[in-house]
Amino acid sequence: MVIIRVEHVDKSFAGRHGTISIMQDISFDVADSDFVALVGPSGCGKSTMLRLIQGLDRPTSGHIEFRDQPVNSVVTGMAMVFQSFALCPWLTVSQNVAFGIEALGWAPDRIRAQVDRYVSVTGLDGFQEAYPRELSGGMRQRVGLARALAVEPSVLLMDEPFSALDPLTAESLREEILQLWRDPALPPDAVILVTHNIEEAIQLADRIIVLSRRPAHVLADVHVDLPRPRDRKSSGFYDLTDRVYSLITEGGGGAGPPTITNGASAAQ
Repeated sequence: MVIIRVEHVDKSFAGRHGTISIMQDISFDVADSDFVALVGPSGCGKSTMLRLIQGLDRPTSGHIEFRDQPVNSVVTGMAMVFQSFALCPWLTVSQNVAFGIEALGWAPDRIRAQVDRYVSVTGLDGFQEAYPRELSGGMRQRVGLARALAVEPSVLLMDEPFSALDPLTAESLREEILQLWRDPALPPDAVILVTHNIEEAIQLADRIIVLSRRPAHVLADVHVDLPRPRDRKSSGFYDLTDRVYSLITEGGGGAGPPTITNGASAAQ
């Protein structure tokens, strides 16, 4: 079942020297149980696409649907995890996690139970009364993840959530994200990840939407059929990394986005 439908989306901004086109004719779907990564050159509009999907911004033309309804305003069925953590420094861990739930108007007892659940799920037990300044970068990102999951979103949007972390912490959190994703008792129904890291996209995602340089269009919808856990040293992982890297650096082209499985184009 399709949860998100992006159809022929253009986005442009007014600049000092005229209109700047960010993306042109972007189309793709996200289905139930999809883990989708968006990759492409810097400035091609990956983060902008997340904002459009959640309704934080509007496309210049084209349209986006969430569960068959047009996205005309902020969608409450989605939650975002940010690169910069975006925590309130004056609130404790528990208060930051509760921040989004309180806007839903839940009863205090239900809020406390939900906070306790997702503090535990994300490994924050014992840090409930700590402030963000007292936490490492990895722990702060756990708070951001707990806050997003606590509203039980249908779609989790992640905007380069590991890029501000050291490599070991980032790798640990990637593995934890996959563990949470595989737990049927936890939200969300689908995940969309924006990343510059091609290996990260292949490690986490089941599909990779490859965008061109600005004005962006879809170069390929890559299906990652490698078994989990994915071995970065395997020939399949290497071939797929090379294929996606080549698509981005060469800029693509042609009549439409090819479908690629395990690094080999279906057209070959």
